[in-house]
Amino acid sequence: MAKGDRKRALRGRAGRMKGGRGSGRGTTGHVRLWGRHPVEAALKNPARQHRKLWATREAIETLDGELPVDFPIEYAEVTDLARLVAKDAPHQGLVLECEPLDGIFLDDVATGDPARPVVVLDQVTDPHNVGAILRSAAAFNAACIVTQDRHAPPESGVLAKSASGALETVPWIRVVNLSRALDDLAEAGYWRIGMTGEADATLAEALPAGPVAIVLGAEGEGMRHNIEQHCDALAKLPISSVIESLNVSNAAAISLYAVATRS
Repeated sequence: MAKGDRKRALRGRAGRMKGGRGSGRGTTGHVRLWGRHPVEAALKNPARQHRKLWATREAIETLDGELPVDFPIEYAEVTDLARLVAKDAPHQGLVLECEPLDGIFLDDVATGDPARPVVVLDQVTDPHNVGAILRSAAAFNAACIVTQDRHAPPESGVLAKSASGALETVPWIRVVNLSRALDDLAEAGYWRIGMTGEADATLAEALPAGPVAIVLGAEGEGMRHNIEQHCDALAKLPISSVIESLNVSNAAAISLYAVATRS
């Protein structure tokens, strides 16, 4: 299939469903982010629409760069900020209310670059895990993460804190049909590797030289059977028998490292 044909395949299916953004935004209403790294990254992201920043005067001084003159800021004490966020959340004197990010086209970011893998998450719902995976995706220059909209967490302060700024820099594609998105990735030239401890081959043995999509399932349940059927190969990480499995965010980080360092 020619490159132009692959592009059309992505545009016509999961990549551009319902106006081209999967099923649309994964979050409704406003999002509150807290902590220096998430707030600073959101403030620097031109794609974010900001509503209001609550902050201590000391915390404002820690931010990198100057806020616009007319930026809506309300100075507050630490105890006041604690009432705006989840209990015991480490807000570090900064709480930002903003709009959720707009959806992104799958084919705008999954361009077939061998150096930029795609991470596909099948029903990984814990915001700490998804945030940590976003952080690893940023560290290893992944093209994007892909989730099904109905079985993934919304944007939130907890997720953004775990992502440590990566929520603003790593494209997050939400699709209606994950199997169809995997088909589209295959048509775009990606080799889809499903990570499972039941596989015979290790990830190093299964990795090709070209573009790769790493597919990871939820902890405990793993990938659904239908998702496995849409993978080109199954692979495992060579962990010790002393432990049954790794946390999905750890598995994602190791898998991305393996892709980045393949010979």
